[in-house]
Amino acid sequence: MRRRALRGTRRSAFSNSVRLMIGAGLVVALMSTMGGVAAAVPPPPPNPSDSDLAAAGSRVDSRLGAVGELINQVAAANQQLAQLDNEVAIKREGVNKALVDLQNARDAADVAAQIVAVAQQSLADAGTQIQAAQRKFDEFAKSSYTQGTGVASVASFLGSSGPDDVLDRAQVLKVLSNSQNAVLDGLQRARTEQANKDSAARESKQHADAASAEAEGKKAEAEQAIATARAALQAQAEQKAAIEGQRDSAQSQLDAARSDVAGLQDQRVAYSAWETQKAAEDAAIAAAAAAAREAAVQAAARVAANQAASAAAAAAAAGQRSHTDIDDSDSDSSDSSDSDSSAGTSGTTATPPKKPRTSGQSNPSLTGSAAIELAIDRGMSQLGVPYSWGGGDENGPTKGIRDGGVADSYGDYNKVGFDCSGLMIYAFAGLGISLPHYTGYQYTAGKQVPSSDMKRGDMLFYGPNASQHVALYLGDGKMLEAPQSGDVVKVSSVRYDGMTPYAVRMVS
Repeated sequence: MRRRALRGTRRSAFSNSVRLMIGAGLVVALMSTMGGVAAAVPPPPPNPSDSDLAAAGSRVDSRLGAVGELINQVAAANQQLAQLDNEVAIKREGVNKALVDLQNARDAADVAAQIVAVAQQSLADAGTQIQAAQRKFDEFAKSSYTQGTGVASVASFLGSSGPDDVLDRAQVLKVLSNSQNAVLDGLQRARTEQANKDSAARESKQHADAASAEAEGKKAEAEQAIATARAALQAQAEQKAAIEGQRDSAQSQLDAARSDVAGLQDQRVAYSAWETQKAAEDAAIAAAAAAAREAAVQAAARVAANQAASAAAAAAAAGQRSHTDIDDSDSDSSDSSDSDSSAGTSGTTATPPKKPRTSGQSNPSLTGSAAIELAIDRGMSQLGVPYSWGGGDENGPTKGIRDGGVADSYGDYNKVGFDCSGLMIYAFAGLGISLPHYTGYQYTAGKQVPSSDMKRGDMLFYGPNASQHVALYLGDGKMLEAPQSGDVVKVSSVRYDGMTPYAVRMVS
């Protein structure tokens, strides 16, 4: 409709073309995204000479239709790129889920191995009790044989001086017989207890074997998830490159068409407007950057001074497996306990199992707004830290992992930084809260509240079942996030498109 109006009023209202040129420049700037980051201001339009202005008037009408078509092409290309980025995020978090499940299965195998060791020790103790009972029975039998104090017989009553003497001898023999029965009962009970403990040891061994098999299965699932993600990311990277090529081609045509679309005289007006806009945008960007740097410095100082929070984070991380560990280098203790049945009697202590990563269980020393501000301070102290897929834990940024695609192209596996869920782990660790390294599990770690009721300190999630992304809400429409490969931890405006129905509140 705007194009038809311009055609009808070109010669009578030339200023309408000026507004179209300015609007087209803004659209181009918004569509010219690379990795999801939009240019702050459009590129400067040309500033033509008077002779150029005189020669350009006859070419205006023929180019207006091409401008609208190219704008639509650029918008469509960027929409496809956004969809690809969402699919990549879901697959990455799927690998995080498989890794969490793997570590939990290994924890279960470790616990089962410890139970086997206890059962073996109990079995050895039962054998010792049987040996003691057998010795006691042998001693009683020997004593009965040599001293003639066995069961009552006719000979026992020979030589009695009278009825009273016979009764006395009968009572003595009854006591001896009861003692013999007590020894035999004790031996039988010890043997029964040994049989029961032997059965319990076999059952514990079966449970340990099953838990170990499950851990191996989870390892295979994790490796398969990574392989699937790598294949998908490679295909998406190629598709993204093709779309970006189409977009860049359309952008080049659009830039060429803009030089004629409304006449060079309008471009001169647009150039003046662009200079004013750019000056204001540059000032706003500089002010925002300075404020962000100051906020990060202040937050980092508060975090460094809070020794209690550092201790709580270290305690939450203690004894836990590395999120990126695939080969389970700490699982030797379970193998040795299975092969050495005498471990319970050797006096050695088995390596304790790794502590499972909890989901929101904590013993925070702070509550309410103080706890919320501590979590935000920890997150804000990491502003500017690089994004690293798979990176981050309770103690800070860590190296990421390979994905065979986009993350590898940015060198995430060799960068020390955070991904989105790793940043949340670090933010809440100062309160003693240990979160799993997967957005889907973090989504159920705390109290779910409607996203429309989000408050400062809540976690915001994106994608189906929170499988795509997570950020920390700061209030006033802002959130803290580790966005994607090639970016850094930063404060962004809240994105409502793709947000889950609920936010998660870890601290009330």
